[in-house]
Amino acid sequence: MKTNIIRDAQELSNYVRTAKQSGKTIGLVPTMGYLHEGHASLIRAARKQCDVVVVSDFVNPTQFGPKEDYATYPRDEQADLRLVESCGADVLFVPTVETLYPNGQDSTWVEVSKLGTILCGASRPGHFRGVTTVVTKLLWISQADYAFFGEKDYQQLTILRRMVRDLGCPCQIVGMPLVREDDGLALSSRNIHLTAEARNQALSLHRGLECARRAFQEGCRDAQTLIARARDEISSQPLAEIQYIEVADPETLEIFDAEVPARVIMLLAVRVGGVRLIDNMRLDG
Repeated sequence: MKTNIIRDAQELSNYVRTAKQSGKTIGLVPTMGYLHEGHASLIRAARKQCDVVVVSDFVNPTQFGPKEDYATYPRDEQADLRLVESCGADVLFVPTVETLYPNGQDSTWVEVSKLGTILCGASRPGHFRGVTTVVTKLLWISQADYAFFGEKDYQQLTILRRMVRDLGCPCQIVGMPLVREDDGLALSSRNIHLTAEARNQALSLHRGLECARRAFQEGCRDAQTLIARARDEISSQPLAEIQYIEVADPETLEIFDAEVPARVIMLLAVRVGGVRLIDNMRLDG
């Protein structure tokens, strides 16, 4: 099917308003573009569940720090359009920065305070404020009944669920399973920046998580021992610089320092050859 490209926020609002007036449900898949199979899985899930599927394609500057990779973040609108058309999306929404932030930094901001300051938020101050603000704008413009996000960005998913609950937003946040390459590397738009050697060493993230999961399955319930299992595997790679490895409650992201309960998730962030990668795994799964 042919996907409509819409760049104007009011035009998108008018489009979805007409659809909702005829009783149709709206599914939103927010992305920063440079789409891959992980994004495709979200679009296909939205297509299965919703009458109208809107995919946003916007590299959001407010979730990047001053020394982060906003300028070099990969972009390819035509390739994105081909992928969303192949998945059956109705609309590709491609706004400009001025469309979503007409007042620049002098804007209204949305922030989930505590959850946004741990894990990735500890080393990326303001990142999740940018995420929650832009997603709020996209939910408002699209009038989405459902919004689909991948579990690779697990902290983001948890924060957005909290946000819509706190704000009474009439949208259900739908989390979809993390998608990996055949060799275990979590799909990410940033993978394009990995050299061949860095990509090979990046496989240690998945191996480290698997080491921790096996230890948990064998009865280990000590957080520091589980973290050490993952750290030992990852730190053996010379290009890997660990930012954090933590075990947490999968619902609240409460971080465990000692004994862990029966349901737990491990989350990590690692720079490999200068490319920041995140990954996670349920240890009880």
